[in-house]
Amino acid sequence: MISVSVLFENPSEPRRTAARGIPPYFTDINLDQVVDTILKDRAFYELERHFYRPLESVDEISYRQEVFRDLETPELLKALSLFSERMRRMRRNLESLEKIYSTWHRKGWFLEAAKDYRDAVITLAHEMRGCALNSRALRRFNSFLQNYVAGESFGRFSTEADGLTRDMAEVQYNITIKDLTVKVQKYAGEPDYGADIDTTFRRFSQGGVKSYLGKYSESAGIDHVQAEILECVAKLFPELFRRLLTFCSTHESFIDETIDIFERELQFYLSWLEYIEPLRKAGFCLSLPTVSMNDKAVFARGIFDIALAKKVVLSVHPIVKNDFSISGYERVLVVTGPNQGGKTTFARVFGQLHHLASIGCLVPAEEAKLFLFDTIFSHFEREESMKSHRGKLHEELVAIHASLEKATSRSILILNEVFTSTTLKDSIFLSRRVMDQIADLDAICVCVTFLDELATLGEKFASFVVAVDPKDPAIRTFKIERRPADGLAYARALAEKHGLTYEQLRERIAL
Repeated sequence: MISVSVLFENPSEPRRTAARGIPPYFTDINLDQVVDTILKDRAFYELERHFYRPLESVDEISYRQEVFRDLETPELLKALSLFSERMRRMRRNLESLEKIYSTWHRKGWFLEAAKDYRDAVITLAHEMRGCALNSRALRRFNSFLQNYVAGESFGRFSTEADGLTRDMAEVQYNITIKDLTVKVQKYAGEPDYGADIDTTFRRFSQGGVKSYLGKYSESAGIDHVQAEILECVAKLFPELFRRLLTFCSTHESFIDETIDIFERELQFYLSWLEYIEPLRKAGFCLSLPTVSMNDKAVFARGIFDIALAKKVVLSVHPIVKNDFSISGYERVLVVTGPNQGGKTTFARVFGQLHHLASIGCLVPAEEAKLFLFDTIFSHFEREESMKSHRGKLHEELVAIHASLEKATSRSILILNEVFTSTTLKDSIFLSRRVMDQIADLDAICVCVTFLDELATLGEKFASFVVAVDPKDPAIRTFKIERRPADGLAYARALAEKHGLTYEQLRERIAL
């Protein structure tokens, strides 16, 4: 049983190891793109379940946020990143053992892996001893780590590894090659002809010269001749190689379970910080939000689509940041305005913020206060499916009905351009029925719609509008403003620009 988890305060929490599938709303809010990128180089760690599973309490979220705050210290982040790199190298060495057919070569690589582990643990213990840790998770792990390093078992392991490494480095032997015969003997003080040659010809040296000495890569394997030579060396130094054999047998499972799990769970934090680092360098601000299970007055300032921002960082296009807030009885954000103005992106960001907050991560906002939901239901406009033999409207009705059946007062619903396949009259009727049910549930909702009427249904509805350039309504600003819906005003301004108002048309016809 592990002593400390940096993801859950209770190390025996079943959710720590339980599998979790991708949430249905992930694709709609583009978080699947984000997590797929993060997991690409860390498949070994099986981080999916931690990025997919929302936490269940504010304290669980705080437990992770505390770790992120500690990792804002550059020295600590550097130490933990180096520890992770060494542990990964150690695991690669252990994995390579299965491919090595030579017994003594395999034992040698085992010793190398053990040394990597020993060095990683000792270095981390030294670095963490000098860091001011505020998070419960890292304080507890540091306490465990210091006791572990000072313990008798680790001390014996470390001493044996050092002794073997030192003694192995002192082994000297001669190889005599004649025709197809290779003879291996102990070194008996024979002259080093290489040194003699170097001394003799040094007098002829004229400045720097190119070295033709070769060196084997540390990860290189050995061929059958080298393997036989190694077997002979082992017979020449039986006591030393017997110690190596005993070491490998005694410390067959030298990795402590708590340290192993710590390094694996640490990847949740390191991978997220690695993902957002280019965004921060590009000027995007991410922060740790305040999260509540009771207060539904949510707000955020300087928000942006984290999936879109990653693409923008690689280009020269700027990205517009937005704000939102609802308070009092308000629960539904009704977003209206012209197409291609950023409404759908706004809805996605709302979902991104709440999910990332629910797993304890920094969110794409300068500042935010968010709600801890039980479930997110998303419905985005999709192409009509030919497989279901049902119309698009029928599919939307069935899906939204299913969501409303499961939704609670702690749910979040994201509705993006639903009921667009029917008449205006039917769309208003259906949308109002859905909005009434959401209002009765007292659930938080973002509704992106072309129906201005939904913004004025009651005190639970707050109107947000996509702004356009006042001088040219055809130009989108991608800013979302909190103000009454004005679709008709926008339509008239656009008609005026193109000379299509009633008055302009009459004037042109009369001519």
